Amino acid sequence: MWSLLLLCIYGRAQVKNDTIPKEKEAEELEEITIQSTRTSRTIRNTPTRIETIDAEELEEKSNMKPSNVSMLLHESTGLQVQQTSATSGNASIRVQGLDGRYTQLLKDGYSNFGNFASGLSILEIPPLDLKQVEVIKGPSSTLFGGGAIAGVINFISKTPTEKGEHNFIFNQSNIGQTNIGGYSSQRIGKWGYAILATLNFQNAYDVDKDDFSETPKSKNYTINPRFFYELNETTRFMLGNSFTQSNMKGGDMNVLRGNADNNHTYFEKNETKRNTTTFEFDKKTTDRNSFKLKQSLSFFDRKINIPNYEFSGLNTNAFTDASYLWVTDKSTFIAGINLVYDHFEQGTVSNLNAKSFTNGAYLQHTWDISEFIKLENGLRIDNVKYSNINFSKNQSFVLPKISALFKFDSNWSSRIGAGLGYKIPTVFTEQTETLQYQNVLALNEVQAEKSIGGTADVNFKTYLLDDFTMSINQMFFVTQIDKPLVLENNGTDSYFINASKAIISHGFETNLKFIYKEDFKYFVGYTFTDARANYLDGQKFLPLLPKNKVNMALIYEKENNFKMGLEGYFTDTQFLYNGIQTPSFWEFGFMAEKTIFKKMALFINFENFTDVRQSNYEKVANGPHNAPTFNDIWTHTEGFTINGGVKLKL
Repeated sequence: MWSLLLLCIYGRAQVKNDTIPKEKEAEELEEITIQSTRTSRTIRNTPTRIETIDAEELEEKSNMKPSNVSMLLHESTGLQVQQTSATSGNASIRVQGLDGRYTQLLKDGYSNFGNFASGLSILEIPPLDLKQVEVIKGPSSTLFGGGAIAGVINFISKTPTEKGEHNFIFNQSNIGQTNIGGYSSQRIGKWGYAILATLNFQNAYDVDKDDFSETPKSKNYTINPRFFYELNETTRFMLGNSFTQSNMKGGDMNVLRGNADNNHTYFEKNETKRNTTTFEFDKKTTDRNSFKLKQSLSFFDRKINIPNYEFSGLNTNAFTDASYLWVTDKSTFIAGINLVYDHFEQGTVSNLNAKSFTNGAYLQHTWDISEFIKLENGLRIDNVKYSNINFSKNQSFVLPKISALFKFDSNWSSRIGAGLGYKIPTVFTEQTETLQYQNVLALNEVQAEKSIGGTADVNFKTYLLDDFTMSINQMFFVTQIDKPLVLENNGTDSYFINASKAIISHGFETNLKFIYKEDFKYFVGYTFTDARANYLDGQKFLPLLPKNKVNMALIYEKENNFKMGLEGYFTDTQFLYNGIQTPSFWEFGFMAEKTIFKKMALFINFENFTDVRQSNYEKVANGPHNAPTFNDIWTHTEGFTINGGVKLKL
């Protein structure tokens, strides 16, 4: 029962087998093991508040957007995908209303998606090989270090089993998107393998016929093999390499068709290559204790072109984490050291060259005070040296964290948590991404941003009838960021300063889930966010942030046979950077999937069938075709889309 409460936090976990009795069903769901806390605990015994998106919902969302995880995140309570380019579709993820740079994106615990790569990261993570997604909202610096101010999103990959898993998907949309993907894994004796391969094509699409693309012409592919070896019952190795190459070109449709002339010249082109090598060593020292070493080396090469301007660079990231876990009857300890090297080298000139080196040590203690009270406290100490062409700075950070789980009875529980965080300065933000880093000056004598924040929630679950279950999660949050890094403009150049007053974001999330006979599931999520930049004069609300959001979904499913779903989303008014307020809007979607021949499924998805798009309210592109300007993006640009395809499970 407890796990159903926790799963309802994210509002979309689904039961695996209709025939499992309620008591057995609850017991099995409770065995969801959380990887982000590294303590090998189940979700029901973890004091840190963690929301999980399970494999079944991941599979459903891959029907809607097989190429990346943007749809999965966009339709989740408390998360917001912010598009940063009207023509190329670049986007970042916001948690609790805060800029994307305050959230760490991890793949299997490796942090290779920040800085120069942040504006494209969620567009380059395919969902096909994911087992689950774990979301920690609020300060999470003890285990994850700098950048985890708003939270952490950890994408957990599947691992090979003796039975093996071999999945394939083909998808086609009405706006010219084609997706082909395959995932295969199996364990054979001491060896195991997992390989992901995806290929995506997109035609340029102009829905409002203004001669500017709403989706870019693009092609990208990913190949990610991983190999596993079990030396003996206590020693395991993993070696993997992920390579992604992407080319996107948006802008004037005449240019994209090869018909450029003096009046039609504008385009925006992004070319990227990402290569990440990962290594993991896991050694059990006793039945309950273990040592783990994780290492990764990532290269992200990107080139941005618009008429008469080019920006390019190579971001190198090296990550090492060594930790030891030991367990006693009442306690779980994890201690470790963490080294992170990050270096950005600009391609043509060296104006924005920068590098940083972080060395940290951490200790976390989880204490089972009783069956009903679990306490977790942690401490991290980081020393960071960062530098660029203008200055060099060395700062140390002491980051305490505490969280607690209270189980009042089988129906009621609560979690509370609080901690400190920090983010070292960077020029790579959502605002500078929209400028393609034109006329952005190097940082000069700025300091790291520091934060304090916390969350608290209450969970309740009950059976209204024998076949009718209801659960609710009510969560409250607050985060304060001191000395926030703010972009200023002197009329020619853009530059960053530390503001003297803080950013404060607070609000709450409400999630309701109703299940009837395991066939009908109804989910409602509501998010209220009040985030203000106190350094602003006049209107202080953070731009492009709706104060109120609602997401709803009604699902009907017969396991391994048929399922369909109707979804609705409400987005409240938002303030633009110029202070203008946008209209509120609703959007709706419908999907259906039918299993045939046991190993094949056909699916179709009607996304945003009410055709909500920004061009219905205002122009997105302004001015002449050879020198356009673009409005802030605050809703969909492409409008109503239809996609469908076939999935195979061999």
